[in-house]
Amino acid sequence: MKQRRHSWGLKRFVIVAVIAALAAAWTWTAPGDPTLWPARDGEAGVEVHLLDNGFHTDLAVPRRALEGRPGPLADAVRGLAPGDWILIGWGDAKFYVDQTPMESRLPDGLRAFFRPGNASVIMLDPAQRDPRAAFAPESRRAFRLSAAGFDAMADHIQSSLALTDGRPRIAAARAGDDARFFASREHFSIGHLCNHWSAGVLNAAGLPVRPIRSITSAEVMATVDRAELDSRASRD
Repeated sequence: MKQRRHSWGLKRFVIVAVIAALAAAWTWTAPGDPTLWPARDGEAGVEVHLLDNGFHTDLAVPRRALEGRPGPLADAVRGLAPGDWILIGWGDAKFYVDQTPMESRLPDGLRAFFRPGNASVIMLDPAQRDPRAAFAPESRRAFRLSAAGFDAMADHIQSSLALTDGRPRIAAARAGDDARFFASREHFSIGHLCNHWSAGVLNAAGLPVRPIRSITSAEVMATVDRAELDSRASRD
């Protein structure tokens, strides 16, 4: 009887420890970088927009700011069709590009989620309209990055590109669509989804993020809300 009680006590300890570890991972926050975020008072900075379509997040970035940098990301942007803004996103190399009806793509969606090591792509999509006019306020967050924060963010995006002889490689394009999908060196799976990638981009720019909870687009949007509130509170 004593041994049975000891065994149950050990199991209960393990269960509590596992629950505590899961809770800690769920609430863990990757710290921001106060030298990057927010932009200092009086600094022009770079305005960026986070876009949410209900389950996926993209970034809208000024084309001029991207082209003003050296490197393969700028090279990729220069080769795009006209557009003052560049929409940037990341996803599975097949599921993300495909635009056929969702119900016909469910098996491929399961493959993208649960098979490890799926190839991925970075979307660069030129847009003429200002994001403030093109996207509803509830599906958009505007924030201003310091020059250093923008460079860190762009470097992070650039590091995701898979290069061939130092140059980005177009992996896919869609007929009648100016978006281009460049091969990425990262892999897509349920452990590393599009919103996780967006959260990583924001963290590189200096914003604190909750990596595990960033499985949803709403959490990535909330990242900007929290960072803006914290920065205003620190100035008050």
